[in-house]
Amino acid sequence: MEIRQLECFNAICDELHFTRAADKLGISQPTLSYQIKQLEDELGVRLFNRIGKKIALTEAGAILLGHSRTIFRSIAGAREEISELHHMERGTLTIGTLIGEINDMVSGLLVEFHNKYPAINIKLLALEDVMDSLLQHELDFAVTIFPVEDDRFSKVSLYEEVFYFVVHSDSPLSHQSSVTFEDIMSGPMIMFPRTHRCRQLIETAGMMHGVKWEPAIETSAIESILSLVQAGAGASILSKTLLELYPRQNISMIPISNPSLRREVGIAYLKDRYMGKAATAFMNQLISRFEMSMSK
Repeated sequence: MEIRQLECFNAICDELHFTRAADKLGISQPTLSYQIKQLEDELGVRLFNRIGKKIALTEAGAILLGHSRTIFRSIAGAREEISELHHMERGTLTIGTLIGEINDMVSGLLVEFHNKYPAINIKLLALEDVMDSLLQHELDFAVTIFPVEDDRFSKVSLYEEVFYFVVHSDSPLSHQSSVTFEDIMSGPMIMFPRTHRCRQLIETAGMMHGVKWEPAIETSAIESILSLVQAGAGASILSKTLLELYPRQNISMIPISNPSLRREVGIAYLKDRYMGKAATAFMNQLISRFEMSMSK
């Protein structure tokens, strides 16, 4: 049973006349009659009683008419919903980010996007492993730390940033132009837990220089880290993005040298995943946001 056959059947039901139905469809009457015969042969029943020039639905025809009307309503509904998706009048967007400042940075852009596309349902998930969620098709895309060594993903770089040693402005180190890992180890440290990618980056760099971190305090709450540093309870190592998102008084940011700590942040998504309008629009917003910040 083909949609074209049902279109011919519906047209005859509307007109109760083969010639008028053929004219309505823009086809010849023999072509119309052939389509109906094919449909009747497939179903094994007659759909119309032909009495002279008049026709009427059989009982089987009446059953098919009810179902065909439902089919065409569903098709019309699907077209309407797909059109709404295309014009972003409905739809969902699921973004994954690493726990921490990257999540905070992305969430800060959601207000503008929501105001522009209020009908889009948005989910922003802070995860320890965004790549596994991408592979499970649970996310449209993720904002993560590069490198991503997997050919199954497409990648778009957003920005590169440095990390700073952060201390209270009364600290003896606060006026130095830069600090080394040896300088940092001289006092108590306040850090993210080991599951945090920022902590992993710092520890990897430390191990390369024979430094093993034993923080005095560990917390996943950035507000707590900054408050503790502000209170003089210790120092921390934090990204530029995070420090710009949560500016605090009485805190000094000091560059780290030998080695400097840097990371690249970007968008990752599965190459074979269809990228909908909402996901594409938010990705473009992210890219534009960092293109503008880099040009300043």
